[in-house]
Amino acid sequence: MNCILLPATHFSLPFAYIDAPSQIEHIQKVLDATVGDTLKIGQLDGKLGTAVIDKISEDSIDLREVHLSKQPPAKLDVTVILALPRPKVLRRLIMDMTALGVRDIVLINSYRTQKSYWQSPLLARLDEFVLEGLQQGVDTVAPRITLQKRFKPFVEDELASLITGHAIVAHPYSELSLMQYLQQLALLQSQSQSFLALTEGQTKTVLPSVVCIGAEGGWIDYEIDLFGAQGCQAVNIGSRVLRTETAVNVILGHWLLNSGC
Repeated sequence: MNCILLPATHFSLPFAYIDAPSQIEHIQKVLDATVGDTLKIGQLDGKLGTAVIDKISEDSIDLREVHLSKQPPAKLDVTVILALPRPKVLRRLIMDMTALGVRDIVLINSYRTQKSYWQSPLLARLDEFVLEGLQQGVDTVAPRITLQKRFKPFVEDELASLITGHAIVAHPYSELSLMQYLQQLALLQSQSQSFLALTEGQTKTVLPSVVCIGAEGGWIDYEIDLFGAQGCQAVNIGSRVLRTETAVNVILGHWLLNSGC
């Protein structure tokens, strides 16, 4: 944890308290903090700041001198549509995407998503994984997460409304690479004078608003074609076939590097 996030009900400024066992254990055993030490904290859906440990007991930590003055970092302007992965990697993926600052996450069914995945008890713990990601990324605002168990109706009826600019679908067998696609976008939109956002003499790349990433094994051809019919360009990220969590981080790195955060 790079900060301790608390719900609004735990604050009575300039005081606050911590009662989550995992947070208490982290403060005592990892941070090795004691009375008088300063912690980095934040209010969920609010601001970031600091607080001083006033009292430590077995089941709570009281804080004083709570100051919340820093705005959380801006979200990445991207929606990630992710085929529901194996339960064992779901936690890591939600944590990573949250820490990276993804604005919206859609967990969707796919041909290679086993039906048992939708019965996993981990789906009931998404808020827990989001909190871990927020505390890792020092953020307070959770991504919006939706579940879509029916692939075709979602892609045909709802996907288009999420695409505000361009959209890509990760496919290791596409002939077009992500870098080539972004270069094409740069050329086309610079010619139309709409690709470069000028702010104080600097330029900022406009990236696709939607990224579709499959589970282990990727999307099947039928799914790629359905995405393509909605305007999603299939791209690869190199000659290597990567694990889902690796592909997510590699792809979203482009948004993180261009976010200015």
